[in-house]
Amino acid sequence: MFKDKNILVIGGTGTIGQALVKELICRNPKVIRILSRDEYKQYQMQQKLEVLSNIRFLLGDVRDKERLYKAMHRIDIVFDLAALKHVPACEYNPFEAVKTNVLGTQNVIECAIENNVKRVIYASSDKAVSPTNTMGATKLLAERLIASADYWKGGRTPSFAAVRFGNVINSRGSVIPLWKEQILNRREITVTDPDMTRFMISIDSAVSLTLKACEIAKGGEIFVLKMPAVRLGDLAEAVIEKVCGRYGIPVGEVAIKTIGLRPGEKMYEELMTEDEARYAVEYDDMYAIQPIIGAARAINKFPKSYRSDEQVILHKQNILNLV
Repeated sequence: MFKDKNILVIGGTGTIGQALVKELICRNPKVIRILSRDEYKQYQMQQKLEVLSNIRFLLGDVRDKERLYKAMHRIDIVFDLAALKHVPACEYNPFEAVKTNVLGTQNVIECAIENNVKRVIYASSDKAVSPTNTMGATKLLAERLIASADYWKGGRTPSFAAVRFGNVINSRGSVIPLWKEQILNRREITVTDPDMTRFMISIDSAVSLTLKACEIAKGGEIFVLKMPAVRLGDLAEAVIEKVCGRYGIPVGEVAIKTIGLRPGEKMYEELMTEDEARYAVEYDDMYAIQPIIGAARAINKFPKSYRSDEQVILHKQNILNLV
């Protein structure tokens, strides 16, 4: 699938982007172009990969269509990981989220079609399902743009598809690095609500889902990995136990402070609505929600939504193994 291909990873200096690039290198592509707007992260990543001659680093932003167009010249496969993901930041700067997450996605779509790219995989979020915040709403719109693009492109390439992630463990935006810092510096961690439930996914699983979606996508699907759910209180206790054990801190010295939900947050997350489940095909490790636009009929007569508060919640020992 990836051997001797020209690949563009947009937002490739992020946590998932770096892990994805590392895995793609093992697939022997002809070239990997990494487009991002963070020059320092590009420099750091370049130092790690300095012996590789088929890696190209490009400064740019998905908001800049002209830059995107040039970056996609002779590209076969595009992975679009660029986004504004921080919920409160998007809530207080909503149009900035629209510029990156919505208009940026449309720029990717149009440039991919104009450059005859073969395949585009867009990285979305569980917050796009029944969104209650700006970030989720923009990711939902981006998903709809991707799905509709595969319909209105006519007989042209590329094939468009999206993947939905839960919370990626130990990613830059994950709560775990924040809690570790709070434990080391303040002996106290802040938790929105201990009973809140969230889907958790490892970086390796996120990369695996992205690559598998790229391999099997027919066009217009949204791929959802089957992933475990955790209670925030259990996760907090597991992180405290892990960090304290590593740094020799008595567990009893660390307090948990409940601060309440932030603007736009909800007590549970969803990976798939009941309506979407009507169009979902089940695989061993994931679901593929078929494109509703242009669909002749629903696939499932008795659909069920996929919510974090309705799943089997991981025990603390399992969480310890996960983190």
